[in-house]
Amino acid sequence: MKRLLAMIACLWLVTIPAGAQTSGRAGAFARMGFGARGLGMGNAMTAVTTGEVSSYYNPALPAFGTLRHAAASFGILSLGRSLNFLSYTQSIHPTGGISAGLINAGVSDIDGRDADGEHTESYSTYENQVYLSFSNRIEKNFSIGVTMKLYHSKLFEGVTTTTVGFDAGILFKPVEAVAIGVAFQDIGAKYKWNTKDVNADGRETEDKFPMLKRLGVSYALPEDRAIAAIDLEHTSGGTVTIRAGVEYRVVEQFTVRAGADRIETGDNATGVKPTIGFSVGKPLDGWSPAVSYAYTHESFAPNGFHIITLSAIF
Repeated sequence: MKRLLAMIACLWLVTIPAGAQTSGRAGAFARMGFGARGLGMGNAMTAVTTGEVSSYYNPALPAFGTLRHAAASFGILSLGRSLNFLSYTQSIHPTGGISAGLINAGVSDIDGRDADGEHTESYSTYENQVYLSFSNRIEKNFSIGVTMKLYHSKLFEGVTTTTVGFDAGILFKPVEAVAIGVAFQDIGAKYKWNTKDVNADGRETEDKFPMLKRLGVSYALPEDRAIAAIDLEHTSGGTVTIRAGVEYRVVEQFTVRAGADRIETGDNATGVKPTIGFSVGKPLDGWSPAVSYAYTHESFAPNGFHIITLSAIF
């Protein structure tokens, strides 16, 4: 009974973010966003081709990058949760691009108690995603890309699972200032759990990831002084979400961002999630280090979600 209660607590806590991320389905940690730039723009990044591009949002994006980009991010969340990112992206001459990264999430200090309500021990749980993306411009203004993802999750001691999923995407620029992106995410991913070794009533269960279908449009002013973007997301679970964001470079060393994540439709809508952020950086001898910050409101948690990213373009 103690183990069963602890497992239920772990599952409940690790899927807390998913109340706003496709109804508590598997892999919710990997749908919260990626890095301070993406979160600061409301995660409306499916068609953003300039600056620190990330295949997290669309595997077709790296082919439009011109330099190498490395970044490390860590999140500050309530309820004992953690969320961290590593990523590296570079172009491949003459028309390709690759990207690789890691997402780590977890919940610590979960209070385990027995049937009498007495504390027994503290538990923790984690989930990881490792991804590798490749994209290529088959025309000057059109690219395609694919991402392979490896997920590994630990729910409880002796209860782990691993799965593989795929993303596919396209990116089209009808004119220099406008980009249109389409992405399909988490194709075929599903967790398979087996609790027979930790509970007499344990069983095997299957938990499918929702497949995401995203359409994004972005518009950039000359020299990328400002960018506006909007995404429309539909999931295999039937939810529809709109995201929007803007980015404005005040001066070369300082950029500000704002967005609206999770504009939902339907009876289960949980309200708009506003986001803000900024970056500070300075070019130095051929490379551009930067520090970025973003804040996201979380209506289901006592405090908002902060994320800090250290990055460099070189």
